Amino acid sequence: MTLRFIGTTSDSGQCPTLYEVEESGDIVVQGERLTDPEHLAQLRDVGEGETFVVIPRELLTRFAPKE
Repeated sequence: MTLRFIGTTSDSGQCPTLYEVEESGDIVVQGERLTDPEHLAQLRDVGEGETFVVIPRELLTRFAPKE
């Protein structure tokens, strides 16, 4: 899998960050893991091995396609 950096809203070069999987066009999100049990209990249809990250809306709106 080859990742292409899309963008970040981080000033320190860490997270949150978006990447594109070049082979499929899928998006990889780097961010703070959601760990609060109360919040996790609200999620649906969680598959084994899945995790959740919190990303700022600004990151998505800044780098989302404008079509």
